Amino acid sequence: MTNTIDAKVLAKMFLAGAKNLESKKEWINDLNVFPVPDGDTGTNMTLTIMSAAKDVAAMENPDMLSLCKAVSSGSLRGARGNSGVILSQLFRGFTKSIRDKDELDIPMFADAFDRAVETAYKAVMKPKEGTILTVAKGAATRARQLADEGCEDLGSFFGEVIRYADDVLEHTPEMLPVLKQAGVVDSGGQGLMQVLKGAYDAYLGKEIDFTISEPAHAASEKTGMEAQVQPNVEIKYGYCTEFIIMLSRNFNIKHEMDFKEYLESIGDSIVVVADDDVVKVHVHTNDPGLAIQRALRYGALSNLKIDNMRLEHQEKLFKAKEQEAGYKENSQEAPMPHKEVGFIAVSAGNGINEIFKGLGVDYIIEGGQTMNPSTEDMLNAIEKVNADTIFILPNNKNIILAANQAQMMVEEKKIVVIPTKTVPQGITAIINYVPDMSVEENEETMKQEIGSVKTGQVTYAVRDTVIEDKEIKQGDYMGLGDAGILSVGGDVSEAAFQMVCEMMNDDLELISIYYGQDIEEEAAEDLKKQIKGKFPSCDIELQYGGQPIYYYIISAE
Repeated sequence: MTNTIDAKVLAKMFLAGAKNLESKKEWINDLNVFPVPDGDTGTNMTLTIMSAAKDVAAMENPDMLSLCKAVSSGSLRGARGNSGVILSQLFRGFTKSIRDKDELDIPMFADAFDRAVETAYKAVMKPKEGTILTVAKGAATRARQLADEGCEDLGSFFGEVIRYADDVLEHTPEMLPVLKQAGVVDSGGQGLMQVLKGAYDAYLGKEIDFTISEPAHAASEKTGMEAQVQPNVEIKYGYCTEFIIMLSRNFNIKHEMDFKEYLESIGDSIVVVADDDVVKVHVHTNDPGLAIQRALRYGALSNLKIDNMRLEHQEKLFKAKEQEAGYKENSQEAPMPHKEVGFIAVSAGNGINEIFKGLGVDYIIEGGQTMNPSTEDMLNAIEKVNADTIFILPNNKNIILAANQAQMMVEEKKIVVIPTKTVPQGITAIINYVPDMSVEENEETMKQEIGSVKTGQVTYAVRDTVIEDKEIKQGDYMGLGDAGILSVGGDVSEAAFQMVCEMMNDDLELISIYYGQDIEEEAAEDLKKQIKGKFPSCDIELQYGGQPIYYYIISAE
């Protein structure tokens, strides 16, 4: 029985927690309530903790103070997305409680859990139960009970805290109806549990690979929206092969298992999904012909798609080098002239970027859906804008907390975060900035004006689900409003039109349509005409946004 641990053991526990979270990140991403292609809770939490883990891994013989500084500072700067920011605040509170200790016992852990929860709740303006906060609070509650009961064995203590927190996680669907309807537990809470379980495994002495690789940032300053490309990566299987089998014979569970087993013998990244009379297949292999020949035993093939991943990788390397060369050229530009007020906006898409620049934004942080910039990305942008006061427009509800965290970490400049949740809100905010008004007056006006903007965004569903009594199939187009799903359909233009119809009321006069990179201008013009026919008294503006993931972003005000 042990009743204390030192900094060296705690460091191993932290690294093991980080590694366990990293290994489960895609599973956690799939717990996203809305079936949209930006369910990235697992990715955001992983990038957050790995920012600290790389510093911890580099420490040979850490003492408690240096370990706490590495965990707190690394996670704060690397935090991205609401879940990542909350995780960083949990670490911040926890480390503040223990940084002056040499060894930790159960009462100290209970105090640290309490401090972690208190700090995280304070960081969220309107805490919501049924989330990662609730799971953390459950862990802290059980830790305090065990400490008060005189528990002395750390192994029993950790195990019981995790069992109790797991039970709280299982009850999150009872606290948030949207979780219950989607049939999932809270993804952020599940991410926290994976950190705790990984740390517990390390404490128990299980064999763990503590090697920490450099986290690949979702948004890189050098490469814009492109992920960082590793030049020496080994691609074991060169062809990404996808097809659909139109079944002409029985395809039962045994057939499915046999087919998967065969695919595993010739490749990896295997997905086989049987649905009535069709089977969807995905495999990475060096011989697509073998997969095709075996599939023909079950029926005819359609939607055949084979991509040479090695060739694609070489093309990405070439583009990355071009972008890096451009970055080096830009880095030689003269420093930005000093000004009293500057603006930073988070944006994705060439067209939307140009709109923001035309309205006076000094620095664009590439990001948004699937690419939540970190607190450090915010800090780097703040450093480059040579202004006494800087307004930040996050333009995404999952980025606001990271902006707020950056605001708290900057002392030499006045940072004002306008809590814009969508790109149209960001555009409205900066349009309503008046140079002759004070910073405080502008802040109040901008916050007030963004409340009058309704936003709808059209994307596609990545899985089957039922939300708000709407049955959604994988591949359906969805119109997402400010408070939920407004439309679902099999045609992108129809989904967009129905979404606008749901958004409108008699007080709205202006409709702005921003079409994305996957929409042809002619199709966007047709949608504009259709909307004009339905709402002839409204002014309708059509602009190229070039945004990924979302076919249309449409605002009404």
